[in-house]
Amino acid sequence: MIYITPPDPSTLPERFPAWRENDAKFFFALEKYAMEELDIAPSYFLFWRTAPTLMIGRYQNTLAEINMTYARANNVSIVRRITGGGTIYTDPNGWQFSFIIRQPGEQRIAFSQFTSPILEALRSLGVDAQFSGRNDLTIDGKKFSGNAQFVRKSVVLHHGSLLFDTDLEALVRALNVADEKIVSKGIQSVRQRVTNIADHLPEKMTSLQFRDVMLSYLLRDMDTYTLTAQDIRRVLEIRAAQFDLWEWNFGKDPAFNITREGRFAGGKLTARVFVEDGAIRDIHFYGDFFAKEGLEQLQAALVGCRYETDAVYALLSSLNAQDCFYQITLDELHSCII
Repeated sequence: MIYITPPDPSTLPERFPAWRENDAKFFFALEKYAMEELDIAPSYFLFWRTAPTLMIGRYQNTLAEINMTYARANNVSIVRRITGGGTIYTDPNGWQFSFIIRQPGEQRIAFSQFTSPILEALRSLGVDAQFSGRNDLTIDGKKFSGNAQFVRKSVVLHHGSLLFDTDLEALVRALNVADEKIVSKGIQSVRQRVTNIADHLPEKMTSLQFRDVMLSYLLRDMDTYTLTAQDIRRVLEIRAAQFDLWEWNFGKDPAFNITREGRFAGGKLTARVFVEDGAIRDIHFYGDFFAKEGLEQLQAALVGCRYETDAVYALLSSLNAQDCFYQITLDELHSCII
């Protein structure tokens, strides 16, 4: 097995395309590159971290899983994985690990082969970690790691998260909870069910020290491969072609109906929206508001618009949509749609 590490940016040619070592989209693209194109070994290992990020399961509805308002206000990146499972929140105080294995014959989803080395490394630090349930790693019954797999014939991608000193309040707020009382209860609930590794170490250490100790254990029998400028360019191409696309991160959402409402000076306004392939396919407004001529035309004009906050706002603004309503502002109308 080969450990893959990014190069020191200072060693790359001048005017090399910008990229960040804490970009989840880059590492998802690197996983795909290692699975499909990198041909220096049958198996690879990655250990990486991200800026604040929401990683969406492949078969999930992005907008139903996340708090988009919080994510935008706090520069939380949003990206869909190629693996199934649930949405997770990651930040620079946590770590991610990836195994890419090529083996003869048809492969099946199985977790213990890949979680065992992680558990052994943690136990060497004095942390009594266990495999639990379907795909979790726990300490004293509290989850600190979720794992997911993608299998294509003879290739297996296994990746997992490690909460080291992650901001648990941000984790709760970034998920799809808007009510402050629910958020507060959610934070308390998460602290009962989720834990950070740092809270269980016999001796305190920083996130980087934790990485170094984990790698010193995990890399004992591995060689290291440093990505070349050519590798990086190809990974960035994959990132741009898939993981940076709105169509991948949002357009893959299954069709869904959503109802949102608000009470304003102009009355109660309810919007019922049908979304398919990431775009509005039908929308109707209901309530005790007063409307001028043109409401039906506004509803028709919104059909086909991406169900994405900037796209909806831009279209409403261009149509002067607030003029259809009495004492309901553009921002209030927008908040009822998305």
